[in-house]
Amino acid sequence: MGVKFLSDEWATAVTDALNSNEQFKQAAGSHSAQIQNVVSTPDGETQYYFTIQDGKAEVSLGEIDGPEATISQDYDTAVALMKNELSATAAYMSGRIRINGDLMKLMQLQGVIGTLPQAIKDIEVEY
Repeated sequence: MGVKFLSDEWATAVTDALNSNEQFKQAAGSHSAQIQNVVSTPDGETQYYFTIQDGKAEVSLGEIDGPEATISQDYDTAVALMKNELSATAAYMSGRIRINGDLMKLMQLQGVIGTLPQAIKDIEVEY
């Protein structure tokens, strides 16, 4: 039985997977970031945030104070990104995600973002 997408259990599983993945930890290195995510679902919006500090990640539901960027997407896009069926760059270029805030910060994180699919591939997620 997997974890429900966008649940507290999902956020904990993603955090644990990232922090135990050597490629992610190496890529995260000295980066720091606070990224808010907003996912539009049939039941309204679900928000979660992703932080990197001192080579460690945290994913948690809710809002973070002072995000450097906010990424908004619909549920289907969020699922496609999570399943690695769609890249963040392709989603942005096609208008499937909207970014408010520091786009340069996100571009600096491309190496970190590139390690995410491999780091979280073994999490069994229910969509």
